[in-house]
Amino acid sequence: MDGMIKSSANYVPLTPITFLERSAMVYSDNISVVYGDVKYTWRETHLRCIKLASALVQLGTTRGDVVAVLAPNIPAMYELHFGVPMAGAVLCTLNIRHDSTMVSVLLRHSEAKLIFVDHQFLQIAQGALKTLSKTQIKLPKLVLIQECDQTDHVSSPGYLEYESLLATGKSDFEVRRPNDECNPISLNYTSGTTSSPKGVIYSHRGAYLNSLAAVLLNEMGSMPVYLWCVPMFHCNGWCLTWAVAAQGGTNICLRNVSAKEIFESIARHKVTHTGGAPTVLNMIINAPATDQKPLPGKVAVMTGGAPPPPKVLFAMERLGFFVTHSYGLTETYGPGTVCTWKPEWNSLPPDVQAKIKARQGLQHLGIDQVDIKNPVTMESVPSDGKTMGEVMFRGNTVMNGYLKNLKATNEAFSGGWFRSGDLGVKHLDGYIELKDRSKDIIISGGENISTIEVESVLFSHPAVLEAAVVGKADDYWGETVCAFVKLKEGCNVSAEELIQYCREHLPHYMAPRTVVFEDLPKTSTGKVQKYVLRKKANAIGSLSKHTTSKL
Repeated sequence: MDGMIKSSANYVPLTPITFLERSAMVYSDNISVVYGDVKYTWRETHLRCIKLASALVQLGTTRGDVVAVLAPNIPAMYELHFGVPMAGAVLCTLNIRHDSTMVSVLLRHSEAKLIFVDHQFLQIAQGALKTLSKTQIKLPKLVLIQECDQTDHVSSPGYLEYESLLATGKSDFEVRRPNDECNPISLNYTSGTTSSPKGVIYSHRGAYLNSLAAVLLNEMGSMPVYLWCVPMFHCNGWCLTWAVAAQGGTNICLRNVSAKEIFESIARHKVTHTGGAPTVLNMIINAPATDQKPLPGKVAVMTGGAPPPPKVLFAMERLGFFVTHSYGLTETYGPGTVCTWKPEWNSLPPDVQAKIKARQGLQHLGIDQVDIKNPVTMESVPSDGKTMGEVMFRGNTVMNGYLKNLKATNEAFSGGWFRSGDLGVKHLDGYIELKDRSKDIIISGGENISTIEVESVLFSHPAVLEAAVVGKADDYWGETVCAFVKLKEGCNVSAEELIQYCREHLPHYMAPRTVVFEDLPKTSTGKVQKYVLRKKANAIGSLSKHTTSKL
């Protein structure tokens, strides 16, 4: 069309860096970060991030270099989400539950030039560097993050120190903005629940758009107070590290997440928003009465990571929390869909409302499309709530690709959509509902069994605290249902009783034939490691169909 022109006047690469810069002006004296007795304003956070970026460049960091961090939800972790990209580098947040071996693998794969390490995880990092020292690669420099209230910030011959490093930075440093908004901003390794971790590349553009989408789906007004229960290392805190800055909010940091800390933080800081996997919600609703405190006002909670059982959602609402259910993957920057509530559902019974809220919904405003498709024909499944297909995404908040793994990237994008590997159905209104991971679905005697449906029934039993279901190899049926259950403290129920309970609420073929009572292995983001449980289930051997087994 005549008269159109693209120039610096109407096109600037999108980047979350601008969120911090704006809040430093609009909300300069408002509290940005709280960690125990430590508090910073947005002006201070902005200055600290500029000096951090400057210090990184003085250390030799160049555009595109990877800077790793191994830390919980502390102020330094938050600052690194801005300081690293402001230096033109790529932030790689590592899972704090990884051991030295895995950390060494990821440092080698990412080719990180630096690693920032919280004092609590120093030995893990040192172990990783010791392993790497036996290889030919150049070791990354280590920067120790000491506790905020420590006064003697001194570097040692073996590593640099965070606050001392910041002191070397220049406050007039010129921020390195991305040359292209599709330049990488962060590298997130998948949790490895089903396979070896892969390095997911996020762009400045995708991070910007998903951050604004997170603001919208959390219904965040200006100056929210956000309690950090979601690990910042997981999908960059579902992109809320940047989203809270966009709204000039206050970040309440927690090193350790517990029900007591959650209730106390909400009461003390008048928290307006928080988030967490269903395991966090489960922790809240089962907190001892002595740990619970009345909510000072409406607290919006975004949950995701695994489909939340309706019973858990119902209990959260009863406590006064307003729960929004989102769904996504590391490859979609965290949240990709939201179960947006419709006014006509308000008149439905509470238990029906909870079941609807457990659905994954539709794409949020930052992504183009989500659909359930036949993975072979790529045709959309009918909206009948029954026909199963694979959940697929398309849009600007889908990853750039997997680092150094073009084969896996091409497979994930085959057909022009991102293939999630999750199985689901589409309801008449278009809302999707997850049924399982493609690798988790149980096929018994030719029947597909959704582990999520069986788990939901187990969760509804008053004695059950946690439940996970996997397939157990069977010579006759192919697979049978094996349930791993953790009971609430002081409760006692037999395997036979749980199996009978499931038979009363499900078709008989879906009921567990084996029940194992034990703690469930989880990733740090609250996802049950089903591949671990599958190994355990198949190691049980040939047992009677009504089984109580303690491994």
